[in-house]
Amino acid sequence: MNENFESLFEGQYSGTIKQGLIIQANVIEITSDHAVLNAGLKSEALVSLDQFKNLEGVIEIEVGDTVDVVIEDIEDGEGNTKLSRQKAKNEITWGKIIQALDDNSIISGLIKTRVKGGFTVLIDQINAFLPGSLVDIRPMRDTEYLEGTLSEFKIIKADRKTNNVVVSRKAAIQGDNVQNKSELLEKIKEGETVDGIVKNLTDYGAFIDLGGIDGLLHITDIAWKKVKHPSQFLTIADNVKVKVLNIDKKNLRVSLGLKQLGQDPWEKIIENYTTGMKIHCNVTNITDYGL
Repeated sequence: MNENFESLFEGQYSGTIKQGLIIQANVIEITSDHAVLNAGLKSEALVSLDQFKNLEGVIEIEVGDTVDVVIEDIEDGEGNTKLSRQKAKNEITWGKIIQALDDNSIISGLIKTRVKGGFTVLIDQINAFLPGSLVDIRPMRDTEYLEGTLSEFKIIKADRKTNNVVVSRKAAIQGDNVQNKSELLEKIKEGETVDGIVKNLTDYGAFIDLGGIDGLLHITDIAWKKVKHPSQFLTIADNVKVKVLNIDKKNLRVSLGLKQLGQDPWEKIIENYTTGMKIHCNVTNITDYGL
């Protein structure tokens, strides 16, 4: 670097560029394991491609893109500039977390693994803790199906200094806009078929988003046969048609049915069989009170 350029650089950035600052850089080259970035500093910077991957492991940048990065070192003693994309992503995510806490709004995250007392939830690349008591509005026995799934949460606690984030899936499921829910309930009629999206699965049923209000599809109303878990028939984000079985306007609850959209198999049995007929059957279960 010649003396004139050195002077120009010092004059242009004097007092404004420092370690820890978030700046923008241009992606000028992508190698097999690094992205080459130009932020207009003393040199170009090599940043590991791992820092540009999303949760699915897909590289999110192309040559010509502009990205936010954090300055780790303007000049490391060997003439190299060090930049971090991951630190910039973390700062942006922390901004979202604090905003969600202040606004009492919903934030999405990946339920990663089960840990003592609850689950680890990944919000972008920030680890949060989901206590077992805040997983659902009712106690759950089977929670294994939640691991590896995306869900919505509310932030209960966020401490930037200690990197401590606590979230609640229960609060996100319950919601808090009573007036809006009451208005939506007026538009729904018992007995009609409505479209919805599977929002959450529990061991007792599924919550279906009906466009601003959630209805409960109880496990006994999913199919005419025995259902061990809703995940046998439903997946989060599925589009489904359901029947409105009951509306409780006082408690703002909607009960839904899926099996009611099909024919009750018992009606066919009554048509085909009569009292006194001899038929062949398979024993499916033995209990202390009968077969």
